[in-house]
Amino acid sequence: MSMDMSTVGDTGLLDALQHEVAVFARRAEQTRLGGVGQVRNSMDRAAYLLLNRLDKEGPMGVKALAASMGIDSSTVTRQVAPLVDTGLVKRASHPEDGRAVVLQLSPRGQSRLEEVRSSRRQLMAELTHDWAPEERETFCTLLTRFNTALSARMAVTGVGVGDSSPAS
Repeated sequence: MSMDMSTVGDTGLLDALQHEVAVFARRAEQTRLGGVGQVRNSMDRAAYLLLNRLDKEGPMGVKALAASMGIDSSTVTRQVAPLVDTGLVKRASHPEDGRAVVLQLSPRGQSRLEEVRSSRRQLMAELTHDWAPEERETFCTLLTRFNTALSARMAVTGVGVGDSSPAS
């Protein structure tokens, strides 16, 4: 999947892009882009992504959740355990097969997720307060496209880059 740099574009621009992505990744990890106020950094990335996925896609089994996030089942099982213990996620019988178990967002989990989303929304508003609405939209479109390309690369190469799908 190697590309000739002359067909990709200016190496200086690509160097700048990879540097900015690296800086972004470090800053995002340092701050965890956790929002503002008391909620700031109150939910780790794994928990946020799992709760968000359950909210958007509804109840599902561990395997389906893992597949939708591009991670393995053992990772989901390990990450979901504290969410179940704290009452943010509950285990329920599958509606069509009572022997199977599905994970679903609890009312407490829904409330907590919305609190964190609201705080993160406020942070995004603060960080982009002087951007035109079109700039925000373009940035979101390009970041989604970039994350989708990372997910596709992960699927092809099998190299774990985490869950970077747009529905996260």
